[in-house]
Parts: sequence; C-alpha cells; structure tokens
Amino acid sequence: MTEVAETESVPTPGEPDAPEELELAAEFPEASRDQWRELVAGVLRKSGAIDESFDGLPESKLVTRTYDGLEIQPLYTAEDTVDGTGFPGLPPFVRSARPEGAVTTGWDVRARYTRRDAKATNAAILADLEGGVSSIWLRAGATGVPVADLGDALNEVYIDLAPVVLDAGDEYEAAANELFALFAEREIPASAVTATLGADPIGSAARTGSAHPLAPAAELAARVAVSHPKVRTIVADGLPFHEAGGSDAQELGATIAAGVAYLRALTETGLDVDTAAAQIEFRLAATADQFLTIAKFRAARRLWARVTEVSGGKASGMRQHAVTSPAMLTQRDPWVNMLRTTLACFGAGVGGADAITVLPFDAAIGQPDAFSARIARNTHAVLLEESKLAGVIDPAGGSWYVENLTEDLAKAAWREFTAIEAAGGIEAELASGALAARLAETWEKRSKRIGTRRDPITGVSEFPNLTEKAVVRDPLGDLPGGGLPRYRYAEAFEALRDRADAHPSRPRVFLATLGPVAAHTARASFAANLFQAGGIEAVNPGAPEDVVAEFRASGTKIACLCGSNTSYAEEADSVAKALKEAGATSVLLAGKPGDHPDVTGYLFTGCDALEILTGTLNELGVQ
Repeated sequence: MTEVAETESVPTPGEPDAPEELELAAEFPEASRDQWRELVAGVLRKSGAIDESFDGLPESKLVTRTYDGLEIQPLYTAEDTVDGTGFPGLPPFVRSARPEGAVTTGWDVRARYTRRDAKATNAAILADLEGGVSSIWLRAGATGVPVADLGDALNEVYIDLAPVVLDAGDEYEAAANELFALFAEREIPASAVTATLGADPIGSAARTGSAHPLAPAAELAARVAVSHPKVRTIVADGLPFHEAGGSDAQELGATIAAGVAYLRALTETGLDVDTAAAQIEFRLAATADQFLTIAKFRAARRLWARVTEVSGGKASGMRQHAVTSPAMLTQRDPWVNMLRTTLACFGAGVGGADAITVLPFDAAIGQPDAFSARIARNTHAVLLEESKLAGVIDPAGGSWYVENLTEDLAKAAWREFTAIEAAGGIEAELASGALAARLAETWEKRSKRIGTRRDPITGVSEFPNLTEKAVVRDPLGDLPGGGLPRYRYAEAFEALRDRADAHPSRPRVFLATLGPVAAHTARASFAANLFQAGGIEAVNPGAPEDVVAEFRASGTKIACLCGSNTSYAEEADSVAKALKEAGATSVLLAGKPGDHPDVTGYLFTGCDALEILTGTLNELGVQ
C-alpha cells in the first residue's frame, strides 16, 4: 500500500464538470458588503462594543473560534464559494457516499444495548424493532451479554433483516464465531449475511492504555471478506478521542489515522486496497452543535476518499456510524438531553451519516428504561417521517457557511492526521502519550469555557432546577479503563450539586437588591442562576426597605449585591460595610470588578463560576 503523503492541503479527486449556475436573486437590488458593514458598525456602537474611533472591520468583533482555531465569520456570501465539493456518490464524496443519498431508505436507525442479562436485552431489542429500529448495536463479552448467550439475546430476532453490530472488546473473534454459528443455525446463506463484527484493537488500546495487536483482527477480516462478502469486520472508533475532550479535528484526525493503520494491516494479509477499505466502518460523535456535526461527517468522507486514492485504490466512500455524544449528556435535568440528541441526530442526518444511534436521555445515569428507549427511537421517526429530513440529498450542500466550515475542518483534521502519521502512526502516538497530551490541552480549554459558562449547559450551568427529582436507573456497570479518560462536560457542576444536595440543609446566599425592582432584576436573576448551578439557593427578598435586617433573617453568612451601576455608585460601599458589620463573612457584587473595599468578589459574564461556587460552598461549611 502506498504511504499517505504528508501535506497540509486535501487534494480533491477528479469530478465531472459542474452544471450552469442559476441567478436566483437577479430581480432584487444588489446589497454590498460595505452596506452591511455600516449597519453592523451601528449596532456595535449602540451596544458599546466599539466606539467612534474604531477603524477596523466591524465583523471582526463577531468572529467566533472553534477548539481547532477555525474562525467562523458572521456572514458568508457568494464571494466565499468553495470549489471541488463534487456530486453525491462521486469523489470526493463530500455530498454523500451514495448517488441517491438516503432518499429511498433513510439512514439506518441503530440502537445500542449494554445490559449483561440476555433476556432483558432480548426484550429491549424486540420492543425497539417493533418501534422502528433497523439495526442492533450489541455489547458482548466482559462488559455486556456473555458471548455464549448471544443466541438468547437475539432470540426471535430476524437477524437477516436487522443487521447486528457487535461490540465485544478483546472477545471480538469469539463473539464473531458465535454470531456466525447463529446465522448457520438459522440457515441464512453466508452471501446474505449483513453484520459488523466490531473488531477495534486501536480503540481498545485507547480505552485501556495497553497495546492490542492488529494482526488477528486483520486475519479475521481477510477470512470474512472471502466467506461473507457483506460483513464488515473492523470499526475505527472516534469516540475514545471525543470523550477524552478532543476537538472535532482531533477526533477526525485520530480516527482517520486508525483507519489507515487498519488499511495497512488488512493489505498485509493480501487484500487489495478497495476490499480492505470495505471492511472498515467509522464511528464518530454527533453533538448539539449542528453545523460542526454536519461539517464533520462531510469532511470525514473527503479525508477517507483521499486516503484510499493515494493508497492505490479507488477513491471510496466512507461507511459512517454516528453516535450522539456521550460527553454532552447530563445527569442533572436529563430531560434536556432529548433536545441535545435531536440536534445531534439532525446534524448527523444532514451530514450524510449512514447509521445513527441516538443515546437515550438517561444514558449518563444508568441503563435506559422502556420510556427513554422509546423517545430515542421516536427521535429518528420524527426527523425521518415527519420532517422528511432524508428526502433531500445533502440538504446543507451549497451553503457558503457549511461548505467553508467543511473545508476548514477537513484541512485542520488533515493536519492532525499527518502529524500522527509523521510521529509513527496512531499506535505510536497512543503509546507515547503524545496524542493524550494534545487531547488534554483541548480538554483544559474546554473545561475553562464550561467553568466560566461561555459554553453553557442548559439545566446544569444555566437555568438549573434545584427542586428536580432525581432520575434513578439500574447501574451501567464498569467499563474498560486505564487509557484515555472519559469526560462529560457537565460533571464539574454536577459534582457541586451533589455536594450541596448531600448537606443537611440547602446552602443559601442572600441577594441584597439595591434600588427599584426594574433596576436590579437582571443582575439578581443572573446571580441566582449562577448560585443555583452549584446547588445554592439564592434568597431574594425583592426590594426590601431594610436590606441588612432581611440579611440577618436569612440565616446565611454570604450576601451578594444586585443593582444598577448607578445604585452601586451610590449605595454599594455603605451597604457592603453594613452587611459585614451584621455578620456577613463575604459580600459579593453582581457586576464588573470595581473599587469597593468591602466587596470580596464579583459575578460577571465570563467569571469563573466553578471557582466562585466552590469557594462559596466551602465558606458555608458544605463538605
């Protein structure tokens, strides 16, 4: 197999000529970018973001950046057209791996099963199949259904119609043999068998920190390619890199590098490049950031098409399995997860994923129950049947924003991939810890943004519900560890909520509101929301005549001033001093830092909420 060239660009395989362009806005007067800039500058001046002396481009104040450093502009026009996206079903497969997209069949609705009890698993599978699930992702072996019990788990399941995707860790070969025996027992011809055996030694190495040889998986794939032509043996799983806090480009680069490592191992067994590539399925995370998710799946196909082309085969489409991100799921207010997974499923579907798994909303808490499994599969049904989302091939295609984001993400992922290759490949990068270090750097940045609530988590860091009832589920069981960490974005705030809930009484902070209600409502709401994110009740008496007396009656020893800038200038110093004399150990202020000698801390947009909440709980004696 030809080695993949180290280059920053992603060359595009050949494509047919594009059709003649249509002028859709020909009858409307043309608006210039300069006119738009004038309007933007006017709004920014009113908001105070710029002043009359600002001489730069106003849109520069509206640019956002991803964790890969990609700049997302506030406006994209025809001037930002990206060439070389091709056509559906043709290289570079950005627009779809198949000419018809998912128009005729929709995507594969794939449900995950992680219980160890075969009978309970079987009941869940049968219920899901009746409700619209079309393939089965089954954990087997030490962390799932015992391999010997696969037959019981798949009892009365038409496995010739509902493909089985195994996830058996190191026991992949034993699980594969058991599944093949089941096919033979049911007299299903080998030529008709459709399944994915789930061999992923690189993913196991990432999860456990121990090397797992590729040769046995490659040899199994070589045998399967001959005996069962519709079966895939290998999975290149990006979830370990995603759950370790990685960015989209890091996840893509590492997953493509894993695919290349498998491609080398497979061709060493004698398989040609095209047959070897057909043995690999790629698994990627889909998040609630719908546009980055759309771009991720489109970019991934372009990357893999380039890899297979320079490896000596045909530029081939990538078989993609999207999984709604486990990292974005919350244990607190888990109902919001329904919205997150709907957005993620939408993004993966628009991005052209072949199979999509919507994790149930309670997946971060424990084993899903019948209700959460039903909601998960009905998420697909609404998007496919009611929204007709698969009725258009590449619905995001032609969007100047999506095309640019796809292009930029593909280049960033290619840089990550070639860096891994230059360092000796994905196995070497895992063994040396270099990849783990880069993922940790991204997680540190992500953690900071989560902690300062610049990356808000609805129901946890924003708009928490202190009176919610805990959702109780059967435990998930232990998963392999020792390698890359598994993070959930909400876990730091949820740990504070756990501390507060375990305290004999609800910890409280007094909101010392200054001035009329209209003057303090916004900042009082802001402060209350922040404190509640740590499980701390914000006592808000409204507009009391005697703030100090109300504080004494509140039973707490921490106060937070909430008012307008005018009221702060007139009253903050005297009220803060009086509150301290009344027994307040700390007096905070909701607003930007200023010169107030008796104020001990400030709450403002972008402040370190986790640090403030941790200090507040400590001061209140919450262990």
